[in-house]
Amino acid sequence: MGHGHSHHHDHDHYGHDHGTTGDLPAAVDLTVPDEELSPSDLSRRGFLRNAGLLGAGAAATVLATPELAHAHGSGGGHGPGGGHGPGGGHGGGSEPKGGFQWLAGDHHIHTQYSSDAQYRVIDQARHARAHGLDWMVITDHGSVTHAKIGVEKVNPDIVAARGQLRDLLIYQGLEWNIPAAEHATVFVAPGRNEVAVLKEFENAYDGSVRGAGDPTPANEALAVAGIRFLGEAVRRRRIDGALFLANHPARRGIDSPHEVRAWRDADPTVAVGMEGAPGHQAAGLPRATAGRARGYYDNNPSASSFPGYPLESYRTWGGFDWMTATVGGLWDSLLAEGKPWWISANSDSHVNYLDTSQRGPDSNFELNGRYHDPVYGPLLTEAGDYWPGQYSRTHVGASSFSYRAVMDGLRSGRVWVDHGGLISGLDVRARIAGDRRHDSGTPLGGVLRVRRGTSVELTIDIDLANTPNWSQFVPALARVDVITGRVTGPVGDRDTFTAPTARVAKSFEVGRGTGRVSFTYSFGRVDQPFYVRLRGTDGKRSAPGLMGAAVDPHGPALDVVGAADPWEDLWFYANPIWVLPS
Repeated sequence: MGHGHSHHHDHDHYGHDHGTTGDLPAAVDLTVPDEELSPSDLSRRGFLRNAGLLGAGAAATVLATPELAHAHGSGGGHGPGGGHGPGGGHGGGSEPKGGFQWLAGDHHIHTQYSSDAQYRVIDQARHARAHGLDWMVITDHGSVTHAKIGVEKVNPDIVAARGQLRDLLIYQGLEWNIPAAEHATVFVAPGRNEVAVLKEFENAYDGSVRGAGDPTPANEALAVAGIRFLGEAVRRRRIDGALFLANHPARRGIDSPHEVRAWRDADPTVAVGMEGAPGHQAAGLPRATAGRARGYYDNNPSASSFPGYPLESYRTWGGFDWMTATVGGLWDSLLAEGKPWWISANSDSHVNYLDTSQRGPDSNFELNGRYHDPVYGPLLTEAGDYWPGQYSRTHVGASSFSYRAVMDGLRSGRVWVDHGGLISGLDVRARIAGDRRHDSGTPLGGVLRVRRGTSVELTIDIDLANTPNWSQFVPALARVDVITGRVTGPVGDRDTFTAPTARVAKSFEVGRGTGRVSFTYSFGRVDQPFYVRLRGTDGKRSAPGLMGAAVDPHGPALDVVGAADPWEDLWFYANPIWVLPS
């Protein structure tokens, strides 16, 4: 039931980090006997026990989140609600909402310090800023050469770029070769130990440096130990923060479901999510990289792949990774456990489509840990990447324009992603039905706790695109899908990658092309725990969902080599909200 007028939700947001260390609520903590519980906690425990949501693993879920308290964030800020408009510069979105501002960024960017890339840090940073980004992460490939000299050599370039572009937050990180698995972004908060911690981490835990690429239990354990090392570095106050996000997780089929769960459980304050959509989106253009697929998702199963994954998992769907694009797939299976696990989108920029640069001549990467500065060259018509912010954006709800606030927003799941500037702003809230008080509503990444039988609704405010994107047209949002699933608790088989109760509960058709549209979806009286997430599309390509039309009547379509123009297939996805009645 869409309606065209705007309604605002300038509310306080619930400030809590899922999975952080601390005391469990008494109802969840099974070391507290039933007879010592208060009547209300005893009732809550009985409900959770009957729902199968107590026992081993519950401490790693939203069930263990401390009781929610209001956390007042600062309003105002660096840019309007959408950060910057898709056309570049300030002013593209709406006013800040919910006590935080939306800052657009990219956590997966390569430079001349990667063996397969070419740009200077300042090149990537200037383009990121020009394309409307507020934050970015430099993630050169982990390798023996990078671990030995590259981590230290790139840092002065990052520090210099921070000084030149003070309205852009530039993090240092690396693309970690996860032992026994794929790649991941790892980055830390800037500070005096950022180089030392990253260098120690890479030398001790990188799969390439350690020769630990094979899918063995020992190598899987090394990956878990690496994530714990980062968490310990934060707890010892060597660094102010560290984050891990798995990159292109389904591309080669070697990130098994139990590994994904192990990374997340190793330290939920560090391992927070995965790329919902990979970079290399220009590879979908028929004229860009002949014979390559969108996202470079053109692999087949190997001896290292998880044997349970179907063949369709090795391709993108509407530009998104199969783990995210499948309603009732791996992402939903984690959310059904109550495990916060967030998605992002980024460029994975190495060599950019229609650029006119090439690597500096006479470079010796193995000796110097870098290529010489790029020089003018022929038009790159067969490159698969876009500049940071040119096509993919990750929007983070931050309490301020600061390094810590962006990391806190990522860790808390206040994140939505889009392709091609499909929309300018998004605000999603779960609330008690009819509650229009100034302080009502739980935002993305949050947990709404209510009494059983309470009527709950979802409110959706979308600022439609209002300026041309970087393909020189104003995108038109056609449809918004509300996706829900039951919270059924920890799985018995940690290689589970399905969630049978997930489905598209409602689709809203968008009847206007400019301004703001608002929708409300009623869940009715709730008596079972569930989560809700959102996606939207320009409606140009769709197909019955991978789990069947009854679950997902018009999901994203398979990206076919030679027929996957990324600008003709635009989507946005938002991270979940949980509703827990008790």
